[in-house]
Amino acid sequence: MSMHQSLGDTTQQGYLRHYLDSLSMVERLHRLLLDVIKDEFERLGVLEINAVQALLIFNIADNEVTAGELRSRGYYQGSNVSYNLKKLVDMGFMHHQRCEIDRRSVRVRLTDKGRDVQRIVSELFQRHAEDLQDDAVLGQEHIGALNQSFTRIERFWSDQIRYIY
Repeated sequence: MSMHQSLGDTTQQGYLRHYLDSLSMVERLHRLLLDVIKDEFERLGVLEINAVQALLIFNIADNEVTAGELRSRGYYQGSNVSYNLKKLVDMGFMHHQRCEIDRRSVRVRLTDKGRDVQRIVSELFQRHAEDLQDDAVLGQEHIGALNQSFTRIERFWSDQIRYIY
């Protein structure tokens, strides 16, 4: 084995280690985000909704959507989106209505109760954004670069799903 091959293998192993660290970080960040949302709702005494449902409501905002649209827009990746939408309708956070064109499809939109949840999450994220910037945790240029990197990874993974298999 030549010196060049062993350096390439070492570089490749280093890159793999960093990639796996990044994947772990994405998972941890998502779980932490859900914990932060859960803690905010517990602090406010709103206990009937879980963090996944609150984040789903936040992403719907003023839109009227179907479960399929939530998945295709990237707002919700969970396999149980229909279950959560049904629960949110049953608890009074959302209205639902059958589509006129496709009677199998149901469109949902937030009720006033749902808009209250959306406002809570929105205000939480607003505070976080201000604190991150004010405390110089993550400046404007860094958050922009981070988002560009996430976008490139998202595109790469999407391409893997569409074109490899």
